[in-house]
Amino acid sequence: MRRVPATIVTGFLGAGKTTLLRHLLAHAEGKRIALIINEFGEEGVDGSLLEACELPGCAPEDIVELANGCLCCTVADEFLPTIESLLDRANPPDHIVIETSGLALPKPLVKAFDWPTIRPRVTIDGVVVVVDGPAFAAGRFASSPEEMARPDHDNPIEETFVDQLACADLVLLNKTDRIPSYALAEVEAALAAKLRSGVRLVATRHGIIDARLLLGLEAAAESDLAARPSLHDETGAHDHDDFESFAVPLAPVSDPAGVIARLGRVLAAHDILRLKGFLAVTGKELRHVVQAVGPRVQGYYDRPWGADEARAGRLVVIGRKGLDRAAIAAAISG
Repeated sequence: MRRVPATIVTGFLGAGKTTLLRHLLAHAEGKRIALIINEFGEEGVDGSLLEACELPGCAPEDIVELANGCLCCTVADEFLPTIESLLDRANPPDHIVIETSGLALPKPLVKAFDWPTIRPRVTIDGVVVVVDGPAFAAGRFASSPEEMARPDHDNPIEETFVDQLACADLVLLNKTDRIPSYALAEVEAALAAKLRSGVRLVATRHGIIDARLLLGLEAAAESDLAARPSLHDETGAHDHDDFESFAVPLAPVSDPAGVIARLGRVLAAHDILRLKGFLAVTGKELRHVVQAVGPRVQGYYDRPWGADEARAGRLVVIGRKGLDRAAIAAAISG
């Protein structure tokens, strides 16, 4: 029996994982790809963005969205039944791609492929880690010397980033168009120094990469667990209590540019790691997408609102535990 290859796409919040998958679907060259999309929090956004791509290889039934948690913590309850249902189809996919939450650790997911009912039927073609180039260059994923000197030092962002890189077969240094050309080689060298021997590093812009490379690693990662060390190997636990997520509903707006500007001020005033969602714009048939990571906020129209969709905005906020939810919601609502 042919084992269906699967690719795990991981990377911290806002690295560009969904953009990468949109490019992949647009250049799948007839390959039937099933997507499993996992998001942290109760509100899913990425699955809806991928469903809106309207490409031949992007049928809604081939996109499975698992929200409200990280797959690394819900493997038995959610992931395994989902994989089995895809494999049991009369016409199973040629390739399965799993986009993890930006806060997920990939190694527990790799271990899940050793499950007795899964291992004979699926193999992990590779673990692909997408890195936000400008954020890495700015030291977003590293602790400062002052932080490291504290006896109670704890940096869950750094821990998650380190664990993601340790499990990688391919690392994409993304958003390189936003790194000065004179600094790019230094940034690449600094990231390469953090990778296991043999792991390939590729610089990308907007997640653009040859699909044959992305889906042709043949790593069989489920048989290579010992070479993928994790900071959580000894404890076997990954605590998401350091992070939280909530959604802010928004009434239709008439000035999306004004909302985008306001969101920039909200991001600057609060420790928000990621903000994403949709706006309903008065007089417009198209849905307005909002994406924000760090200080950068983007907005664009993607598709018409569905006949069964309520035309109302909703933004998902993700950050470190302790966010002032009331103040953030009030500031977003204006």
